[in-house]
Amino acid sequence: MKAVLLAGGLGTRLSEETSLIPKPMAEIGGKPILWHIMKSLSGHGINDFIICCGYKGYVIKEYFDNYFCHVTDFTIDLRTGERMVLSQPQEEWRITLIDTGQNTQTGGRIRRIRDHIDGTFLMTYGDGISDVDIKALIEFHQSSGRKATVTATQPPGRFGALKIVDDSVESFLEKPDGDGGWINGGFFVLEPSAIEIIGDDLTIWEREPLESLAKNAELAAYRHTGFWRPMDTLRDKIVLNELWDSGDAPWKTWED
Repeated sequence: MKAVLLAGGLGTRLSEETSLIPKPMAEIGGKPILWHIMKSLSGHGINDFIICCGYKGYVIKEYFDNYFCHVTDFTIDLRTGERMVLSQPQEEWRITLIDTGQNTQTGGRIRRIRDHIDGTFLMTYGDGISDVDIKALIEFHQSSGRKATVTATQPPGRFGALKIVDDSVESFLEKPDGDGGWINGGFFVLEPSAIEIIGDDLTIWEREPLESLAKNAELAAYRHTGFWRPMDTLRDKIVLNELWDSGDAPWKTWED
C-alpha cells in the first residue's frame, strides 16, 4: 500500500522554523518529523511513499536526493569524484516527490497525485506523529466497506487546569486530558474514488470532501486512544524533542 504525505503547507504557526524550511523538515532528535512519520509507517510494512511538496519543497527533495550523505558513512575521492558508501541505510523506501503547487490546498494536493494512485492508500499530514496501529486501521477500513476512514483522536490539554472552590484552588493538574471530544488526527485510509469528489487546487480536504463523504455515509471513524501529537508550535517541538531525548518516545515503534 502507498502512503501519501501532505508536506506542502506554509506552517505559519511554527514560523521560527518555517521561515527557512518547510514544517515537515523541523527536527526531532536531529531528524525531520517527516522522517519519523515515514519510519513509523515503515514499521507497519508501508515503504512506498508519495510526498506532496509545495512551500520550500526543494528542501525535502534535496534531503532525500542526498539521503546517503545524511544517514551513512562514506568515502569520497575528490580527485575523481568517486564515492563509496561504507554503511547502508536500513530504510527500504521508494519515494515519489511531487511538486503540488505553492498555494494548493490540502484537497488539491491529493487531487494532483491521483495518477500515482493504483489502489487503496493511506494519507496523512507531514507534521503529526502517533503510535496508531496502522495495520488495525487498514483492516478496520477494509471491513467498513466505505470510501474513506479517518483516525479520530482526543488531543491532550494544552494548559494547566485549576479546580476553584470559593476562590480557593482545590486542585491543580499541569497537563490535563482534553475535553473528551474526538478530532481529525490524520492517518486516513482512502479508496481512489474518494479523490473524485475533490474539485480543484483550492479545495480544502477537511471541508467539502469530508463533509460530502460524511453526508453520504462513506466516512468511517477509527478511534485511536493512544499517543497523538502535531507539531504546530514551538512548544510542540520542544515537547516532542523532550520525549525523544528521554528514550521513551511513544511513536517510536520501530527497531533501530
